[in-house]
Amino acid sequence: MQIKGIARDTLNFVLEASKSMAPEEFAGLLQEKDGIITEVLILPGTESSDTNAVLRLFMMPNIKAVGSVHSHPGPNRSPSEADLHLFSKTGNYHIIVGRPYDRQSWTCYDREGKARELPVLDVEFEDLEEI
Repeated sequence: MQIKGIARDTLNFVLEASKSMAPEEFAGLLQEKDGIITEVLILPGTESSDTNAVLRLFMMPNIKAVGSVHSHPGPNRSPSEADLHLFSKTGNYHIIVGRPYDRQSWTCYDREGKARELPVLDVEFEDLEEI
């Protein structure tokens, strides 16, 4: 799957969630629609602490993730060995957010842990409210 980028609103959600969880780590899985990352799936049973976040991948519904997202409590956004292990199981687009959790403090990696380009796109979300 070729990903064109991440929706600006989705990235803003990731940054705000990371900031509000600090100093504990925030974690989720990334989903795409029409080649654009638009969703962050929070798995039931995810555990967060100030040293790591544990995603219970067995809790994942029958859907495909294009990658993962998580925060680090400090400014270091380099993937750890545990991060690389997760990357190998969950797609090819992995975002790590670090302090201060702003638009300049995130990096996208491929499944091997190499930094990759991920454009931020202005996307119109459909209004899904149906009553």
